[in-house]
Amino acid sequence: MSGCGCEVEISNKEQKSVLITLFVINGFMFIFEITLGWYAQSTGLIADSFDMLADAIVYAIGLYAIGRSLQSKAKAALLSGWFQFALGLLIVFDVTRRALMGSEPASAFMIGVGVIALMANIYCLMLIQKHKDGEVHMRASWIFSKNDVIANTGVIVGGLLVWLLDSRWPDLVIGSLIALVIFNGARHIILDARSELTNSGN
Repeated sequence: MSGCGCEVEISNKEQKSVLITLFVINGFMFIFEITLGWYAQSTGLIADSFDMLADAIVYAIGLYAIGRSLQSKAKAALLSGWFQFALGLLIVFDVTRRALMGSEPASAFMIGVGVIALMANIYCLMLIQKHKDGEVHMRASWIFSKNDVIANTGVIVGGLLVWLLDSRWPDLVIGSLIALVIFNGARHIILDARSELTNSGN
């Protein structure tokens, strides 16, 4: 069976199955988190929901890249990185707006939703783990999933601090930190994708 392309076909099917699952989970969690985050007046939850949205779109871009050339996959990863950067800017805007206009985040919602999101993203991380050293579009997906777990943990810690200190500032700080995590992830993905494009001669 050597040279039949069977290994590539199986790999593509595995990638597609993983990315579809990740897309569905992150799409649902975006709607879930942004709805409750808005109700709870939590910058941390809203920031995390934007992270989920970015991930869902990135996984959709990754699905488009499956079976295409290495250049196409690198370009898809590059687009994913810039999209994540744009979402980070939206989070910074929301943090600034709530810092200036005020907010009263509900700590119980932050903790509860954060725990649910963390469990969902740990499952996503387990799904994508075997592809973390694979092609560039799958490496980008791994970085997004890893960042999600970090962000979810931050939301839970932020909720506990809001409750303990009776202050909105931990929520704003967590929202800002999530933005930094997103910016850092975007930087890694953009640099990796550009390196792939350079190596491919494009």
